[in-house]
Amino acid sequence: MNGITRIDLKQLRVFKALLKERNVTRAAAQMGLTQQAVSAQLSKLRDTFQDHLFLRSAQGLIPTPLAEQLEPRVNTVFESIAALSPPDRFDPAEVYTTFVISATDYAVAVILPRLMAKVRTQAPGLKLIIRDFESDRLYPLLTSGDLDLALTFPAFVPDGCQTKWLFSEHHICVTRSDSPMQNQQFTISDIADLPQIIVSPTRANLIGSADDWFASKGYSRNIVMSVPSFAAAPACIASTDCIAFLPSRILPNPLVRPIQLDDSPPSFDVIAAWHLRSNQDPLHKWILSLLQQEFPAQQSANQ
Repeated sequence: MNGITRIDLKQLRVFKALLKERNVTRAAAQMGLTQQAVSAQLSKLRDTFQDHLFLRSAQGLIPTPLAEQLEPRVNTVFESIAALSPPDRFDPAEVYTTFVISATDYAVAVILPRLMAKVRTQAPGLKLIIRDFESDRLYPLLTSGDLDLALTFPAFVPDGCQTKWLFSEHHICVTRSDSPMQNQQFTISDIADLPQIIVSPTRANLIGSADDWFASKGYSRNIVMSVPSFAAAPACIASTDCIAFLPSRILPNPLVRPIQLDDSPPSFDVIAAWHLRSNQDPLHKWILSLLQQEFPAQQSANQ
């Protein structure tokens, strides 16, 4: 069997067909080959295994003892190949597994209700696990498979991740609902010194997403408080003299009211991020298609 490394799938398919049909003519017809082509492949197999493999008889071809020993092994080869092949069709209704998403509370409030409505209708057997967003561990979690998808902002996504733009968002400056400021017009210089609350969902610090905008205008912000979630911000604003810049899609909120400004921070993008290993996963593709349906293409803030 010194030529074992020269065996190809065509020869093994001929072997399987001959085992089934016990006749060269019928095996050739089954495979769509000529009799000569089947005989040529059989000759190569005989040379490789140093065995006749099939003997002629009045009842047709009879497999030799070696051919009978090889049959289950060859079947295993084709079963393994079939297991490697992608499914012909993805049906979400037949999915029974778990999909893990990392999301800030902004994404939980704005994106996930719409995604979950689609999932429950089309894939009732799919279970979603939503975990806290950890920017410092995002890439290792995606690489290890502990996380399937992240819903976040570009600044929080490390290099090496695959991304898909979902939509553009913008900030609205807000104050508490009973503040007299809500009926007035302000400039950036008016509000720069006002006490401000920021949301920092990934790191406990006093660095806000609108800092660069203030700096580009020649101002620094008077940040007096940082909270880890967008859900916590309105209550803190409502009980203080603070203002904040909140994403428009989590508004309106009865605890706060918009402040009229003569200028606004630039828009920013909301994206989905994942690891390269998931690119060809049918379930992953389907989840992304649902997100695309729910948030049809507009224009990215970076375009």
